[in-house]
Amino acid sequence: MTPDELLEVFHRRIRLPDADAIPGWKQEHDGTVHRSYVDGPDGAGFVETPRGLGDDPDAVIARQVEFFRERGLAFEWKTYAYDEPADLGQRLVRAGFVEQEPETLILGEVDRILQRPSALPSKLRLREADEDDFRRIAVLTDTLWHDGLERVGERLAAEARMFPDRLSVFLVEDALRGPDGPVVSAAWIRFHPGTGFASLWGGGTLPEWRRQGIYSALLVHRARLAQGRGYEFLRVDASADSRPILQKLGLHAVTTTTPYEWEPDRRG
Repeated sequence: MTPDELLEVFHRRIRLPDADAIPGWKQEHDGTVHRSYVDGPDGAGFVETPRGLGDDPDAVIARQVEFFRERGLAFEWKTYAYDEPADLGQRLVRAGFVEQEPETLILGEVDRILQRPSALPSKLRLREADEDDFRRIAVLTDTLWHDGLERVGERLAAEARMFPDRLSVFLVEDALRGPDGPVVSAAWIRFHPGTGFASLWGGGTLPEWRRQGIYSALLVHRARLAQGRGYEFLRVDASADSRPILQKLGLHAVTTTTPYEWEPDRRG
């Protein structure tokens, strides 16, 4: 399939029906706004608008800010490069959002990935993570991205308990040290039933282990699992570092996405 064809299928099967919403979060439609959130001290929210913002975009934005302000929740407004209006990002910044680093939406067919060989260094082992491993994975992600131990570990553990058939988490570790050593790399795959899509997340690797095929091995391993479950397509929100690897493996860059973040203590 061409990149344009892949994007059209993704938009129709994933974005319009909110098929990639975080499991367990409340999902609501407020006009053209697709909104999901979870309440509580560690709660957060997420918004996107695949159908545009209508005739008064600023009023729509202000209504979402007020919704989350009343609940004391930070939230992310995720934009795609083809979203309307074309100046959506500028409007969000004027409303008090902070623009984050853009990512590339990568899509492709599972079978293309599996045509590529991959292998781990012999001293490493790839295995499925269990609940005892989630904090070890959180230590890795906090080391790489400073995103907090509790947030990553607890959310992965909760999602795995509630939706074990929709999430599989994998790690790479030193084959000799096992659980006594650090997690070298970790990645997970979410399955979106009824869509044909599985999405790939994580993949961060300790600096001293990069450029040794670990990211590719995790990618191919998850693609094989997706194929075994009957999924046709893979989706990745790729950083600048992972994009060339994914494209080399046969996936396509179809558009860019940019998150805009709003905090309750800001005035929009």
